[in-house]
Amino acid sequence: MNSVTLEQTYLAAKERYAALGVDTDTALERLAHIPISLHCWQGDDVGGFEAPDAALGGGLAVTGNYPGKARTPDQLRQDLDKAFSLIPGKHRLNLHAMYAETGGQKVERNNLQPEHFARWLDWAKANGLGVDFNPSCFSHPLANDGFTLAHQDAGIRQFWIEHCIASRKIGAYFGANLGTPTVTNIWIPDGYKDSPASRVAPRQRLRDALDQVLAEPLDPRLHLDAVEAKLFGIGSESYVVGSHEFYLGYAIQKQILLTLDAGHFHPTEGIADKISSALFYVPELLLHVSRGVRWDSDHVVTLTDDLEATMQEIVRGGFLPRVHIGLDYFDASINRIAAWVIGTRNALRALMLALLEPCDLLTKYEQAGDHTSRLALLEEAKGLPFGAVWDYYCQRQGVPVGIRYMDDIKSYEQTVLAARS
Repeated sequence: MNSVTLEQTYLAAKERYAALGVDTDTALERLAHIPISLHCWQGDDVGGFEAPDAALGGGLAVTGNYPGKARTPDQLRQDLDKAFSLIPGKHRLNLHAMYAETGGQKVERNNLQPEHFARWLDWAKANGLGVDFNPSCFSHPLANDGFTLAHQDAGIRQFWIEHCIASRKIGAYFGANLGTPTVTNIWIPDGYKDSPASRVAPRQRLRDALDQVLAEPLDPRLHLDAVEAKLFGIGSESYVVGSHEFYLGYAIQKQILLTLDAGHFHPTEGIADKISSALFYVPELLLHVSRGVRWDSDHVVTLTDDLEATMQEIVRGGFLPRVHIGLDYFDASINRIAAWVIGTRNALRALMLALLEPCDLLTKYEQAGDHTSRLALLEEAKGLPFGAVWDYYCQRQGVPVGIRYMDDIKSYEQTVLAARS
């Protein structure tokens, strides 16, 4: 559709929403200021640049071998540039420690310094992006037995403590230089394939290790700490040290962020209902938006009921200022840039749907005890022309409308990706 037709369909949709008390212009203005943190590891199958040919560890698995994988930091940044250009709004980068640039020198993870991320900082500054950060507690010889911060060996445990401390300082470095706080998220793969003799001892070690990691206070204007739970993993099917209950209690005690990953719970368990409960007790949340299929498989995010429910909960509860939204999936069976774009646009569409809900009218019905009208309105809202609002938003943000972004991706694949070995 041309711009005139897009505007006409938007105005018709705007009228429909206005009849239910929804101001679409306000919704679009709010959406434009909600950043999504794109995960760097989608671009190279969680390879990183420390040892690109090393086997992926930590119970992680990426399937597929689509041509054009990024094999250098410059290629990864080039691919990210293309992805960002096709996504409406201004967003962030979520970076793992294993993506350090050390000039070809061997630098152990516990010795990483801000200088090893200077080019990432320059790129983020040039693009006006905030950066989030993660210690990489996997795909390393000292994590081969499946344990890091909860390891029985004090020396190995100390290595990972030092790595997490270094990661916090790197996160604060990004925050100080970019003018927006970095969320540094700690996830570890620690656990047992079969039932352990003691569930307590590893958790005691993890608690004590985290206490050492977080011992130095960092300015929250520069840096925020987050901890991420998991139900199970490959090689840790029976027991994960950092369970949801463990990290919920720890985050409450330390008043740090709790990370809720959509794929880290039982397949029939959604994270939407956890948001309001957790935010009574922790200051903020980090969401890792993902899609599990039968297990924590990290499929590309689609516009599912679970995703919509999560975004609705954030908006309905007035939690947008206290929730950081990031993506976490990896698919090498399709074009990797398309995976970024499809997933991020879907997360934004779910946010838009939540912002376009007739919340005031729904609340009025609920407070009056008119649950029949509440249900009727919730169902009616599903048929409102949000697609016209989304298309208009994309046009206003200067990105392709509809599936036309695939034209750009296909062209990029032919001119750039096809030339990579």
